[in-house]
Amino acid sequence: MGTPRLWWRARAISVRSDWKLLEPTLSTRRSCFRSSPLTLIVSSMPYEKELAAAKKAVTLAARLCQKVQKALLQSDVHSKSDKSPVTVADYGSQALVSFILERELPSESFSLVAEEDSGDLRKESGQDTLNRITELVNDTLASEGSNSFSTLTTDDVLVAIDSGKSEGGSVGRHWVLDPIDGTKGFVRGDQYAIALALLHEGKIVLGVLACPNLPLASIGSNQQHSSSNEVGCLFFAKVGDGTYMQALGGSTQTRVHVCDIDNPEEASFFESFEAAHSLHDLSSSIAEVVLFL
Repeated sequence: MGTPRLWWRARAISVRSDWKLLEPTLSTRRSCFRSSPLTLIVSSMPYEKELAAAKKAVTLAARLCQKVQKALLQSDVHSKSDKSPVTVADYGSQALVSFILERELPSESFSLVAEEDSGDLRKESGQDTLNRITELVNDTLASEGSNSFSTLTTDDVLVAIDSGKSEGGSVGRHWVLDPIDGTKGFVRGDQYAIALALLHEGKIVLGVLACPNLPLASIGSNQQHSSSNEVGCLFFAKVGDGTYMQALGGSTQTRVHVCDIDNPEEASFFESFEAAHSLHDLSSSIAEVVLFL
């Protein structure tokens, strides 16, 4: 019996009855992602505006990362030891997410827990990198197609980056961001993600995950986009409302849920895409054993 396909996971988001975001590793449960078209229902559920802002922020961050990765792969002088491109994308992603969230949610007390701070960029040696980040951020905002964004200065970008220095906590609302999850995948032109979640009183209430290089066709055998060659997915979940996905930059939403299946050969197992973060051979052996249970 053949080894089942080992799917890449980028901290796949799913909000269950206990409102916890899942970060699956190897799943021994016979289950798979299935999807069904979304029936639009007018709802007064909370966190609607927060989710809309998060989706916008992460989508723009993904666009910036796509630009950097494309330029990186086209460069004849690129070296895997050169971390400057991913550094630019990391800072730029964080700056955009911070800027958009604060702009879209002006009445809320803003707290963001993220990875980067502007210390190195404020040094003389960091000025070229800062100018590149600022240029990319402004180009990405301009591509949004709205004239409502004013041109950001380097100081604006530094402030946006440093907005991610919150320590969070179990009281109030705190956004949590990984501006690029999967540095190795990003550098070699493979899979990576931009991951954002909102905590309210210590509980995760929504999450958004952009996977710029993930083909839509890979999300479920009955996915309505399964015949498409389109690449780039946006996953999002809100407490009490389930999990959905759409094409990155698209508008058609599809509900994604985990369900039991009758055919074990269709089982999906989740583990890290990076071999250095997992034991793929062991995972394959376990998968084969599970199929016989």
